[in-house]
Amino acid sequence: MEYMTVAELAFVLLAVTFASAGTSTREYKVLPPITRGNLSLFPIVGGAEANTAHLLTLDEGLRSGAVVVTEAGSLQGLIRPGSRIPQHSSAEVNRLVLVNNSDRPLLLLAGEVVTGGKQDRVIGVDRIVPPKSEPIDLSVFCVEPGRWVASSDHFGTMSSAMAQPSVRMPAMAARDQQRVWDNVAVASDRMAAAAPSAAPAMRGTTSYAKVMQNPEVEKKVASVASNYDGLLRELRQVGAKGVVVAINGRITWADVFASSDLLEKYWQKLIRSYAAESLMNASGGAPADQKAAQAFLDQLQGNREVSETEPGVFRRTEITGDGYKVFTLDCLLSKNEYVVHLAKMSYNDRPPLGMYPPGRMR
Repeated sequence: MEYMTVAELAFVLLAVTFASAGTSTREYKVLPPITRGNLSLFPIVGGAEANTAHLLTLDEGLRSGAVVVTEAGSLQGLIRPGSRIPQHSSAEVNRLVLVNNSDRPLLLLAGEVVTGGKQDRVIGVDRIVPPKSEPIDLSVFCVEPGRWVASSDHFGTMSSAMAQPSVRMPAMAARDQQRVWDNVAVASDRMAAAAPSAAPAMRGTTSYAKVMQNPEVEKKVASVASNYDGLLRELRQVGAKGVVVAINGRITWADVFASSDLLEKYWQKLIRSYAAESLMNASGGAPADQKAAQAFLDQLQGNREVSETEPGVFRRTEITGDGYKVFTLDCLLSKNEYVVHLAKMSYNDRPPLGMYPPGRMR
């Protein structure tokens, strides 16, 4: 009798998971890259096209007022009568409370920056919040060390942006607040080097959002993410659902969505985050290789898998492999389950902060 190794069994289980969600990862194909300076983006095509029109984004929900975010301990008066209120004695660094009052399910992505309250925070995990939800604890990480007084009672999102990969990484993979702060500090220092005229203003704040919204930094980011509409047109023409990201020729990240429409909704945020990361690590390197990008996307099996499910709403899975992590979010709101978002990152237990040296992934 033949027995499967742990790694082989993990691969089979992962394949079954994706098959049950109606999409095989082997259907995805990586196309030649779109390159801007040291940043290369490989469009991802293929796979089943899911209907994601019913999903509400955080930006849409906050703009309309249908989604409410507040500090833990400050929720009274913001919820419907009879709803369960999470019990917290006071505001906490790593916890916000969210209420979805809309008629649509709300999609939250790890890396979205929520500004306001006593500190700016970054969302730590992908999740779906059902319509007319009771208040939920929102797992977040602070990206503004040193402040613990309310700058505003109004919560919003960082305009047209998402935390860059090196800031998302310790929140998603390590769940380590100190490492998030460390990487925010590195990002601020390197942005000051990339935009020297803005350095004095950056030294006067610990806020990641304020650093990224500095006019000089925005110009630098725009210089890499320039012609946003043109980039989006290129992706739309080939029916792309995501991209594999390479910086200095090294493949570091991938984001894949259930539909091209959903990628389009998040594209401006994503391209600016990739551009910011590339500015932090501006150095030469061999061009990224399309075959390596395809191999990066194909390699999703691992030696450890952890899943969390809210029955009838979502299933979130984290897969750990040799030098990488994969995160998937499955929508369970209908009979036809599907993978809403897949993110893969190159990851070692303690990688150099924000460092993407020239060369390819091991």
